[in-house]
Amino acid sequence: MDVPRKNARRNKIIRRIVFAAIVLTVIPVVTVLLSRLKPAAPSVEMATLWPDTVKRGPMLRDVRGLGTLVPEDVLLIPAVTDGRVSKRLLLPGSMVRADTIIFELTNPQLETDAIDAEFNLKAAEAGLVDLRVQLQSKGLDQQAVAAQIRGEFHQARLKADRDAELAREGLIPDLDLKLSLVAADELSTRNDLEVKRLSIVSESVEAQLAAQRVKVEQLRALYQLKRSQVEQLKVRAGFEGQLQQLLVEVGQQVPAGTSLAKVAQPWKLKADLKIAETQAKDIMIGQKASIDTRNGIIPGRVMRIDPASVNGTVTVDVKLEGDLPPGARPDLSVDGNIELEKLDDVLYVGRPVFGQAHSTITLFKRVPGTDEAVRVQVKLGRTSVNTIEILEGLSVGDQVILSDMSAWDAYDRIRLN
Repeated sequence: MDVPRKNARRNKIIRRIVFAAIVLTVIPVVTVLLSRLKPAAPSVEMATLWPDTVKRGPMLRDVRGLGTLVPEDVLLIPAVTDGRVSKRLLLPGSMVRADTIIFELTNPQLETDAIDAEFNLKAAEAGLVDLRVQLQSKGLDQQAVAAQIRGEFHQARLKADRDAELAREGLIPDLDLKLSLVAADELSTRNDLEVKRLSIVSESVEAQLAAQRVKVEQLRALYQLKRSQVEQLKVRAGFEGQLQQLLVEVGQQVPAGTSLAKVAQPWKLKADLKIAETQAKDIMIGQKASIDTRNGIIPGRVMRIDPASVNGTVTVDVKLEGDLPPGARPDLSVDGNIELEKLDDVLYVGRPVFGQAHSTITLFKRVPGTDEAVRVQVKLGRTSVNTIEILEGLSVGDQVILSDMSAWDAYDRIRLN
């Protein structure tokens, strides 16, 4: 038979009250503790990351750009006259001298004009000879007349002198003396006139010959021009170099001024680099550069900076100062580095994926002695191609992750495996 326990109901109620109190006390405490726990750090394979160590020392600032090798001197050969391309004598890649013929053109009208100009010149030259002969003949006739008048004058002067002697002796009347003197004076005047006329005729001869010579020279110049144009139907290179490109085809009709071919000197090359416009502001003429042709590195210096920006880049010309390596040729793709300045004593690290000059970013810094990395804020300074200056947030020896960590933007720490 069961014996009833005293206070059993009361003890049961007390136990329930104590248990409820314990539960109501523990749950908030556990909730607060759990809320204060940090989320579990994600694990990241170290082999997939790009770490680097912060250093202090000299840092070379430079910028990099892609580009091509181009000739310093390029000549576009134009057609001097209208014509049709009748013959092509060379192909691109051929070495040429200044007088090397590349194309032959034809222009029948120009050749006909040259022949007409030649005959006109010969006719004018014959006319000059004929005029010279006629003027010489006319001059001789005038000289003969002058000589005759001069002879008659001398005879009249002698007769007047003779009559003067006879008149003093009373052998002839004074009237005869006067007639002799008048005749002598008349012939003297005629003689002076003939002398002047002879001088004028001589000057007229020279003037007429000079006018004919001018006409001859004019026709000779026209003939030489036509012959030169006919000769220029044989298109020559113009200077020593390599034939780069033919711009017309055989049978094509080309007007004067049309570019027919391009010649360059492949042993005188420069590098045309495309530099991002945000990095080009510090580039100056004369700065050192190095050009990587993938078969050797050539030193150089900046020789020109394009004042305009195209598609976000600025063209910078670099003059090559070293020997060209084998395989260097126009239009060869190259990489170029331009040295901006050398910083003597700065804190620097490898350039992060998203690190820009004078900006503030966050990087994961490895905690020494652990396999964890925590996010820190870093203030950046001046940049180079592969390195960047650290102004605040890191110290010498700190190891940071430079890779793209955007996938872990929600975490302030990661675990490195």
